[in-house]
Amino acid sequence: MKPFWIALQFLTVLPTVKINHYGEKALGSAVLCYPLVGVIIGGMLWAGQFLFAQMAWDLPYVDLLVSAVLLTVWVVLTGALHLDGLADCADAWLGGISSKEKTLLILKDPRSGPIAVVTLALTLLLKWIALAILLSQSNAYWLIAIPVLSRAGVLVFFASVPYAREQGIAATMVANFSRRGGILVLSVLLLIALPVGLLIAKQLLYCLIFLTVLFYYFRGATLKRLGGFTGDVLGAWIELAELGLLLVIVFSL
Repeated sequence: MKPFWIALQFLTVLPTVKINHYGEKALGSAVLCYPLVGVIIGGMLWAGQFLFAQMAWDLPYVDLLVSAVLLTVWVVLTGALHLDGLADCADAWLGGISSKEKTLLILKDPRSGPIAVVTLALTLLLKWIALAILLSQSNAYWLIAIPVLSRAGVLVFFASVPYAREQGIAATMVANFSRRGGILVLSVLLLIALPVGLLIAKQLLYCLIFLTVLFYYFRGATLKRLGGFTGDVLGAWIELAELGLLLVIVFSL
């Protein structure tokens, strides 16, 4: 269970078992638990919308209000960690001017520039509206699938893209990540998705195509600029994957 608690501690603000010493192998195995953390996040979002659905709301635009509350819960659950990564990447890619050293320096800077603020505002706005449409169409089961799919993509990064920095916890995780374990986890997710996919085949196909295109773009961009990925890149990946999946699903309903 140690890798699971590490993954939960890294990706959420939920209470976890106290771990005094991570251990290199446990850090590498924690990545394999990222989709499971996505299940927990998605399950809590689904439970939240289910509770709201049981209440007799007589309010105009209630879906907008509920989606705003769910989005707030979504951000709070993750501690805005992935949004921070997205903001850092937005600043770094524009301010780095194709320089690896300058880009890495900006990624470490805790301050956010106007590009980061605009990127976060647009991301949250689009997520909010897409969530409202999703809920109005009674497709809340996607609230579970989206966090899982976006975090499953992290395993592909670890398996196929080098880490851009030489030191740090993430470097240890990459060095001890099991590609065989990653393939196994992704295969299990695929087997679970197959029976569900029969009911939502069109949307699921579109989602997988989108994730594939987005991954190759991210992979190419990070290799060209940094020679590999960083934690901020993974945060940006998760946020944009979640946003893109929401939009793909909404437009394919």
